[in-house]
Amino acid sequence: MRLIFLLFVCCSFVYGEDQSETDPDGKYEQLINAIFVKPTEGTSEVSTSPSEPPSNSSPHADCECVPYYLCKDGAIIEDGLGIIDIRIDNPCEFLEHCCGAGNKTTESIIPKPEPHKPGRCGKRNGEGIGFRITGTEDNETQFGEFPWMVALLRMQKNKKTSEKKETYQCGASLIHPQVVLTAAHCVSDKEDTYKIRAGEWDTHTTYELFPHQDREIKHIIIHPQYYKGGLFYDFALLILDTPLEITDNVDVVCLPNKTMISEKVFCYATGWGQEVFSGEGKHPAILKKIDLPIVDRESCQERLRKTRLSTRFKLHDTFICAGGELGKDTCKGDGGSPLVCPMADEQDRFYQAGIVSWGIDCGKENIPGVYAHVAKAMDWIDEIMTSHKFDTSVYRY
Repeated sequence: MRLIFLLFVCCSFVYGEDQSETDPDGKYEQLINAIFVKPTEGTSEVSTSPSEPPSNSSPHADCECVPYYLCKDGAIIEDGLGIIDIRIDNPCEFLEHCCGAGNKTTESIIPKPEPHKPGRCGKRNGEGIGFRITGTEDNETQFGEFPWMVALLRMQKNKKTSEKKETYQCGASLIHPQVVLTAAHCVSDKEDTYKIRAGEWDTHTTYELFPHQDREIKHIIIHPQYYKGGLFYDFALLILDTPLEITDNVDVVCLPNKTMISEKVFCYATGWGQEVFSGEGKHPAILKKIDLPIVDRESCQERLRKTRLSTRFKLHDTFICAGGELGKDTCKGDGGSPLVCPMADEQDRFYQAGIVSWGIDCGKENIPGVYAHVAKAMDWIDEIMTSHKFDTSVYRY
């Protein structure tokens, strides 16, 4: 409205002079009529100049979709973290920006963070790395918030074409640049071949500030006491063919000592879920997080006995429980993903208390999820790491 008023003032000033001198072509009169003229009877449209027919072009017709950090039109904050609203109507794919030709650049307008300084496991990037998303509605994480999160991919071979296709198998966690921890039930099929992806965030785009890293798996080591029938000792270590590069979005999680008991704290479970990992699309498929309370063994067993497991169910001591809140739970496709808890004296650092193992349905009230209890596997993990000459201090705190 203010713009119209200013136009009116400017045009009135000119129009008040001798029209033949200041408006020989009648353009000012056309402009005033276009803004203020009343529609003719029987119509609801504003009259326009016959020489300027209405345009059918999109407001985005003169822009090009580019990665958000390659456009300097002022829509992205350049002096610090970029802010991206994931709900905003955008003709481009997520993490792209519709950029005018004069604003496109070949160098990132967002300065990359300082070089990563390794040495502390379990460091969560709560505000994200390089940019921060707003408008989250489905527990989306910030980019690089949980840098130890790993995707386990199964390689499927097409028998007709011999081409290999990657499908999401499970979640996992990085405990050493060359070692990944996951659930044994995720890799128990010896006929399958797998690879891992670290540093992934939105599975539908490659425009993150730092790229993900893929590695082949050299050895799969399943806990010798793993029992498939009850998922006891649901632990597996994956030895990678080459170490990952530790960066801001790829780093190791801390592990607990074998006597640690995680009770009366809220922890985080992370995962993508199987349905959203593969494929492409305009809408993001961002790594999710949920905060879950640890449930003590006695209460967990009592609650699980009220389900179809029956009153004789006994919770094995290699399990830990979390959750039981309506609508908040790990679910299909989250197996193998880490359950991490904050350290008592450093709330921005986390250790892995559990591995997503099994549950009764998803998100039912008073029914906790069941996780492999990492503290119970520490002797075995240390033994395997030492036998392969890997440094165990990287996951200690």
